[in-house]
Amino acid sequence: MQARAEDRTSQRDLANIYVRSEASGALVPLSNLVHFSEAAGARELKRVDRLRAITISAGLAPGATIADALVTLDGFAADELPAAARISYTGETREYQRSNLAIYLTFGLSLVMVFLALAAQFESFIHPFIIMLTVPLAITGALGAMALTGLTLNVYSQIAIIMLIGLQAKNAILIVEFANQLRDKGRGVRAAIVEASVVRLRPILMTTIATAFGALPLALADGAGAEARGTLGIVIISGIGFATLLSLFVVPVLYDLLARFARPTGYIAKRLTALEAAEEGAGTVLAE
Repeated sequence: MQARAEDRTSQRDLANIYVRSEASGALVPLSNLVHFSEAAGARELKRVDRLRAITISAGLAPGATIADALVTLDGFAADELPAAARISYTGETREYQRSNLAIYLTFGLSLVMVFLALAAQFESFIHPFIIMLTVPLAITGALGAMALTGLTLNVYSQIAIIMLIGLQAKNAILIVEFANQLRDKGRGVRAAIVEASVVRLRPILMTTIATAFGALPLALADGAGAEARGTLGIVIISGIGFATLLSLFVVPVLYDLLARFARPTGYIAKRLTALEAAEEGAGTVLAE
């Protein structure tokens, strides 16, 4: 049973309900039996997986980042909420968490793919290893510039760091490739890397300067979206500049230490050519 809508809109309507007494059988107002009080309550109760669920919306304080807010919220939840409580994020926070996982996976796959491509090109695992050791130099320069300028490690800066893998690897490739060519001509490891470093200095500086000036408009951009573009520009310029300066010294040292354990790139081709020539010479002798 249910009263009409107009008869159940206020507390007075509830007080005017009459109930029958079990002792006397008379009708008694409900207000004589109970005490009424007003309190706020939720209009609807949301549930997720059969558990009561509430949604909390908040904005970031000036100077705070999503990462800082997540650390604070997780600490507060661990201290105040029961163990059975579960927390999930929506909106920008969930996209931030998803993008972080995707970026780390992309970064790892980028390193692996570049290493395998270089290994196929140089027919060795040592030469790609020398080249890939310059990538941490670029990342160090990028993180240092971000710390100095107050930038955060967000999606845009992570994308720029992934770009640094290819941008920085090309400088080391110029040195290692030319040194391998000199070794194919009979030069020693140290003589080859010294000459390669001197000869390839100008092309490396030219490509680095061109890359830095190409990213300069991003770093100096203003207007809508300037924060995202500025992050890309600063990370690229600082990473490629810092890594280039150090790689001019690090790559020759690593090559001198490690390349002596690997054969020159054209070693296998020369061996095959020599074997083919020997077989052709033996066939000629037998024919005569």
